[in-house]
Amino acid sequence: MRLYLGSDHAGFELKSHLVNHLIKQGHDVVDVGPHVYDPEDDYPAFCFHTGAKVVADPGSLGIVIGGSGNGEQIAANKVPGVRSALVWKAEIAQLARQHNDSNVIAIGARQHTLDEATAFVEAFIATPFSGDARHARRIAQLASYEKDRRLPELP
Repeated sequence: MRLYLGSDHAGFELKSHLVNHLIKQGHDVVDVGPHVYDPEDDYPAFCFHTGAKVVADPGSLGIVIGGSGNGEQIAANKVPGVRSALVWKAEIAQLARQHNDSNVIAIGARQHTLDEATAFVEAFIATPFSGDARHARRIAQLASYEKDRRLPELP
């Protein structure tokens, strides 16, 4: 599977660990950056580029990493077509795939050990979208709003 990873300085160590781990697992890994540690870098550009690469490469997945993961998730979700979820345990990573067909996850490197974060990523990668009609319907509603920015009628 092709995986795109981007981070800021706070996520640099975890990103480097995951890149190496995922390559050893046989995945096609693209390190979107940063490629050198810079304590003054900003996460938005790395998250935008990671999300854009995932959207342009159907079937791929992305991982964005920062200190908390919150800003990274917000930034990734600004890219049309990205459905990024902030994960803090493996079950949330699985649900993001099963129910939301999430194509990007965000992880807070300062919130988890390397082993915990690796387990989240492995759960995310291993879990397929359920294809359940109710979940597909909701994803279609998100895509429709993203496309035309028209609010749907309230029930």
